[in-house]
Amino acid sequence: MAYTPKPQGFLRGNGDCRNTYFYKKSQVIYDLTFFFAHKYLVPKDRTIDQMIQAARSGKQNFVEGMADGVTSTEMQIKLMNVGKSSLLELREDYDDYLRTRNLTIWDSSHPRYASMVNYCKYHNELSHYQPFFQKWTAEEISNVALTLIHQTDKMMESYLSRLEDFFVKNGGIREAMVKARLNKKMGRSIK
Repeated sequence: MAYTPKPQGFLRGNGDCRNTYFYKKSQVIYDLTFFFAHKYLVPKDRTIDQMIQAARSGKQNFVEGMADGVTSTEMQIKLMNVGKSSLLELREDYDDYLRTRNLTIWDSSHPRYASMVNYCKYHNELSHYQPFFQKWTAEEISNVALTLIHQTDKMMESYLSRLEDFFVKNGGIREAMVKARLNKKMGRSIK
């Protein structure tokens, strides 16, 4: 979802990312992490706040990045990358949790791996996951979170690549503003 300028102006889109898959997955990651941290970590463990804040930062930076993208591709790229990086920090926390407790990080040889990856790929709404929060073990929640983080990371790599291409091809807000002004003076639409 890279924005293009409106025909008569230079502002791009409306900055709402709530319908993107990466935002929806980040919302699931946040709620899943909030539940996990409060259920499976010791109450005074600093990791609780760190995990929740990393999950929140991912989601919130996607929102702020898209909103800032209306006027600044540079700011959008920076904030989207901060969100992506926050989720990678969270991935490390889940990896650490599983490793330090001798739980299994599911890989392609695990019997449930393929079905979990497939489920996460096609289910992006929080309502698809909430019924399982109370049923899943810490190992199951962690592996689902890791899968969602991995999928969101791949989506963000692709999205950031498209933003980079858009910026290289179209420039930033200053170029768009000058072009809009010149075209207005000449009575043309922006193309």
